[in-house]
Amino acid sequence: MDRRTFLVGAATSLACSRPAATGFPGNLFVANQEGRSIAVVDLTKFRVSREIGIEGNPTAIISHWKRPAVYVLTPETGTVHEIDPATFSVRRKVRLAPSATSMRLSADGESLWILSREARALVQTPVDGFQTGARIKLPGAPEDFDLAPEIAVVSLPAEGSLAIASLRRGKIEQMVATGPDPGTVRFHAQGRKALCGNRGNRTLTIYDVLRGRIVAHLPVAVTPENFCYKASNDGVMYITGAGMDALVVVYPYPSEVHETLLMGRSPGAMAVSGAPEYLFVANTESGNVTVMDVETSKVRLSVAVGSEPRQIVVTPDDRFAITLNSRSGDLAVIDIAAFESSRRARTAPTPLLTMIRVGAKPVSAVVRRT
Repeated sequence: MDRRTFLVGAATSLACSRPAATGFPGNLFVANQEGRSIAVVDLTKFRVSREIGIEGNPTAIISHWKRPAVYVLTPETGTVHEIDPATFSVRRKVRLAPSATSMRLSADGESLWILSREARALVQTPVDGFQTGARIKLPGAPEDFDLAPEIAVVSLPAEGSLAIASLRRGKIEQMVATGPDPGTVRFHAQGRKALCGNRGNRTLTIYDVLRGRIVAHLPVAVTPENFCYKASNDGVMYITGAGMDALVVVYPYPSEVHETLLMGRSPGAMAVSGAPEYLFVANTESGNVTVMDVETSKVRLSVAVGSEPRQIVVTPDDRFAITLNSRSGDLAVIDIAAFESSRRARTAPTPLLTMIRVGAKPVSAVVRRT
């Protein structure tokens, strides 16, 4: 698809949709893995305004919270690309490893870290110098990682373990046996706990970092692959994965599974809005999003969005939930106010605000306020 066709398609999609009174004052940057591009969606008008070519297939994208920069990872080359959000151009790039699986921004915003399975390492680049910095060697091939202010946690599937690394010292300080085939890992409670999903026996390991001991191995009804919790209220964690069309609700503080709820068809990626509090769950097989009221744990409605929804992003003002549909190459904008108003009226406008064509296999996106 050439750029002219790409933009005309996006405009046609917008014209056939219900217009919003006002949008969000910012842009959505969308990584199109197979399109080798970043689509920039103007959220004030809900249309594609730019297409930025990338050397490689982008899969992860991060917006810096205090610098004018958006960072994009192309995993097959182990390269991080820096995009200027004002000029919509690639400003710098640095190759940190032969290949990479994921990327994260440090808590202080001074460094980016990538995880390389091939190099068996965590590799840093300072955002000022944008060159290879610290390298933390790992005792095995990693799967996933997360960052806290001074430490990192890395899952090592073959070893059945977590590695706890000091970012300041640049080395592994603890090895923690978890369970068979650990995958997704996340810090909780500002780094005081590490949570790990063990795919081999469908358990969630909760590790107390400060005390240096395992708090619990919780059996869960699904393969624990997708984790979600709201940073300002991280006492509750939501888990989805293969094995059951369900959502598992975990309370990490008392270390217990609170409840398991049926949730759509093949539930995967999730996102939470703040006010009102709704959990949005993407159902990859059925092409819809299930919306659950967080306070009552009741499903409010299901919204058809497109083919294979893979990520959901909520705008900072909690007005829109945006779903990336990897197979159909588009995104769906859900108007949260539309179904919020249905509490008070028998009829309400459809919550699906618009569909926008963005490119080939959109897999990751970030909102940046202008």
